[in-house]
Amino acid sequence: MTVKILADSACDLPLSFYKENNVVLFPLKVQINDQDYEDVKTIDSKTVYQAIRNGVVPKTSQVSPLLFEEIFTAMAEKNEEGIYLAFSSELSGTYSTAVMILDQVKEKYPNFDLTIVDTKCASLGAGLVVMEASKLALGHAAKEEILQDVKFRCEHMEHIFTVEDLDYLAKGGRVSKASAFLGGLLNIKPILNMEDGKLVPIEKIRGQKKVFRRIIEMMKERGSNLNEQIIGISHADSEATALEVKEMIVNEFHPKEVSISSIGSAIGSHTGPGTISIFFLNQI
Repeated sequence: MTVKILADSACDLPLSFYKENNVVLFPLKVQINDQDYEDVKTIDSKTVYQAIRNGVVPKTSQVSPLLFEEIFTAMAEKNEEGIYLAFSSELSGTYSTAVMILDQVKEKYPNFDLTIVDTKCASLGAGLVVMEASKLALGHAAKEEILQDVKFRCEHMEHIFTVEDLDYLAKGGRVSKASAFLGGLLNIKPILNMEDGKLVPIEKIRGQKKVFRRIIEMMKERGSNLNEQIIGISHADSEATALEVKEMIVNEFHPKEVSISSIGSAIGSHTGPGTISIFFLNQI
């Protein structure tokens, strides 16, 4: 029996991916003007970015516990085995809720074979892990083999990103309001990364072009055999900039592939429009 892969919308893969690769989608929730939406399924990120530009502050919440219960129970009844690759527990309560619901379902179905992985990843960093896991599953790989690959990728996935406006991160409590104010005055662009699933600012650079040159330098410093990798770029309503960054990466590293995706509504609600993120492995 093929191992079923489950993922939440914080991995920023398009809806078509889930349908084409038989991956179960758990959408996070986004609220705009008191109206609730399901990320990826009932709202697209462009709508969220336009709302933000109009002064709306979207709210987000984790995956519905009832949806977890419904999907987990249906799988248990069919005796299916699966792996749920969850959004970093440091950024959302989704992982812990899924673990709690799984424990409840296993009270009735003690032999239910579902493993929930805290990827400590976000956006296409998690998406690249999901993509590879789904390839292995579709190739009828054993569950343990898939989990070994997942563990390695989660531990070695680099997330490097920059935002257009620090105010969006300040509103979400990710940076101080004072830092955001000064950053806006001086055209300072932060470079951030993920450390053990947490969002951590690492450098501040004045001017966008210098930021991207520095990111390329950081890829050289941190990356391993980038010419053999699929490198991810996700963007928040900044496709033209993402394509420019792709060209820089291709010219510098000649990777096997560069995958570009739009940052979804849930994550984009906090980063705001203009964000560019780069994902690659520091070891292969």
